[in-house]
Amino acid sequence: MRLLAIFASFAAHTATAEPKFQDLSANLPTHIYAGGWEHFVGGGLAVFDCNADGLPDVFAAGGENPALMMHNEGEFKFTTVNIAPLTGVTGAYPIDLDGDGFKDLFVLRVGANRVLKGGPDCRFSDATEAMGIPTDDKWSTAFTAWWEGGETRPTLAIGNYVDRSDSDGPFEACDTNSILRPTANGYTETILSPGFCPLSILAANDARGRPALRLSNDRHYYVSGGYEQMWDIKERRFLGDGDGWKNVALWGMGIASRDLNGDGLDEVMLTSMGDQVLQFARSDGTYVAAPYAIGTYAQRPHVGDEGRPSTGWHAEFGDVNNDGRADLFIAKGNVDQMPTMAERDPNNLLVQNADGTFSEAAHTAGIATFERSRGGALADFDLDGKLDLIVSNRRAALELYRNVTEDVGKAVFVTLQQSGGNRDAIGATITLDAGDITQMVQTTIGGGHAGGSLTPHHFGIGDATEAKITVKWPDGTASSSQISAGRAVTLSKP
Repeated sequence: MRLLAIFASFAAHTATAEPKFQDLSANLPTHIYAGGWEHFVGGGLAVFDCNADGLPDVFAAGGENPALMMHNEGEFKFTTVNIAPLTGVTGAYPIDLDGDGFKDLFVLRVGANRVLKGGPDCRFSDATEAMGIPTDDKWSTAFTAWWEGGETRPTLAIGNYVDRSDSDGPFEACDTNSILRPTANGYTETILSPGFCPLSILAANDARGRPALRLSNDRHYYVSGGYEQMWDIKERRFLGDGDGWKNVALWGMGIASRDLNGDGLDEVMLTSMGDQVLQFARSDGTYVAAPYAIGTYAQRPHVGDEGRPSTGWHAEFGDVNNDGRADLFIAKGNVDQMPTMAERDPNNLLVQNADGTFSEAAHTAGIATFERSRGGALADFDLDGKLDLIVSNRRAALELYRNVTEDVGKAVFVTLQQSGGNRDAIGATITLDAGDITQMVQTTIGGGHAGGSLTPHHFGIGDATEAKITVKWPDGTASSSQISAGRAVTLSKP
């Protein structure tokens, strides 16, 4: 496929402002993700507002160290929230499991996963047993959730990595995965097999426009016979050749999903060792790999003298300069001391250009450090309308960056709420029209690498003064409203 054909639908919007970030890592409490081989992976971050003050707070996995909950005090000052010590944590995802309006945490661990129930003033309590969540001794590394039919509680999917009980492992010893569905008394477990060592799962509408689970799997341990997977949620089956699904084998680690060309279908970014693979959704319901010239493969370090391949982990789309085009952050870092891969492996900030290509900006932006990064999140921590950045590292301290980019475009923030159990309208899609800019995002929980955010949706709108917001709610109904530039709006149903 020719590059021109792929980018034909991109409009030339506001000129791109060069991103700049200020390192404010010293403002964070001391915290390090550490541990042996069971914590070579993981290190995720969960970003959400735990006390309804409008400021995003952060939960950080610790591996062999206790996990850390941090409250955002404003002005980039974070303090530790006292929670019961929890070790073995690989990651966590914010989710309102019981529909009470407080964000809970589904915590992934090496060992029994936990549910931390949120309450007023960032208070958390262990509600794993009370909510009827089955537990086991597996090594969980991926999570996603969605609401089925008229259920008031979500269905949960948990990805499990290497089977630690397999004496013939770790190679060719990938564990099975789990789907937990709500029942009258809690949850019932269904085994999802085969499992190929997933490091990320995302429930979202696929290129067919149907809800599906995408599983990104680590070839390092499935070695051969495995591949990336797609599982149809309604039909409860894996897709194959008859569905146009082509098997791809990757050292899969993270998933990011975003409509990049305005056709209403999400493109998918898959991080890996070596190539970071961007797949374009096609109107026939299939995917095609982006051409190399798009600038997203990021297969080697972009600064320094390393010639060995990069290792990608968490990936996330977000508009860091508010020009109406989604940019892409990728956390990079050697697994530990893998000699075939780059050891000094800086993170990527790939800024989208007007023609749909991407240019590397991490070094000039000031975020290209050389730690073994794992998790990350783009969020507006100071409510100035620009996306800031937090990064977790293996065997190194957390990093925090304030977005100080000058001459950025305008932005709006959209929060969805609805009655019933699915308070945050997971499964809804938001379409924004502002001038010649059209953007579409799905409201999801999952993806990334071992962590994700549940914060207001951020849209850069360039020079536009207002935007039209159209929401397709999870029940299929739609509503529209207008929002002025620089405003935040909460849209409620009913």
